[in-house]
Amino acid sequence: MSWIDTHAHLYSDEFLTDQQEMVKRALDAGVTTLLLPNIDESSITAMLKLEAAYPKNCFAMMGLHPCYVKPDVENQLRLIKDWLIHRSFRAIGEIGLDFYWDKSLADQQYIAFREQLQLARQYKLPVSIHSREATRECINEVKALQNGDLSGVFHCFSGTLEEAKEIIDLGFYLGIGGVVTFKKSGLDQIVEKIGLEHIVLETDAPYLAPVPYRGKRNESAYIPLIGEKVADIKNLKIEEVAAITSSNARKLFKTL
Repeated sequence: MSWIDTHAHLYSDEFLTDQQEMVKRALDAGVTTLLLPNIDESSITAMLKLEAAYPKNCFAMMGLHPCYVKPDVENQLRLIKDWLIHRSFRAIGEIGLDFYWDKSLADQQYIAFREQLQLARQYKLPVSIHSREATRECINEVKALQNGDLSGVFHCFSGTLEEAKEIIDLGFYLGIGGVVTFKKSGLDQIVEKIGLEHIVLETDAPYLAPVPYRGKRNESAYIPLIGEKVADIKNLKIEEVAAITSSNARKLFKTL
């Protein structure tokens, strides 16, 4: 069995002391493809260094995370655009809207999201969308720009069943991670009703570790635990979950 982790911040400071060992654990667990979403200008160097160390396994995205948007967002976006000209990336991400912590820069978040969706159309790249407390707003933004050229995943999906169906109708995937193993999340009920062909798996490492590691540092080696839970929910063999979700990820991110 081989798995794909479609969203993992493996370059973050939480892995400074054991990054090589952590990647080895993922590979040993059959998680052979690791997609790295960018955060902002400060994360690019570490992300690209990890990709260079594991060119057959780690693949970088380029984007500006909504929680790291600044008042001078246009300068931040200029850097993203420069990098997209400079070299190729597997996706535009992590982008989106986050109204959980702070709405004071909501206007700048919308500017960043819209411009990066346009970049995705321009470069014909998928997007990895962050939509915390903003799933409806993110769906509306994608709808407004969907001309058939937009594709991607709603990372760490946390919306309703109706929103899940809207996302699928837009041609997007649902990113399912450790939250599906949490008893009271309700995500299991949505996964039960959604076809596996619309799902990709992710960790969001170092965050949102699945049971039995909930509350601890997450890592890509835990993807099979998420797959096992999905298999249990849908009454499928784990091998089938691995095969279908990995196939979905390869379709979305093209040349994996």
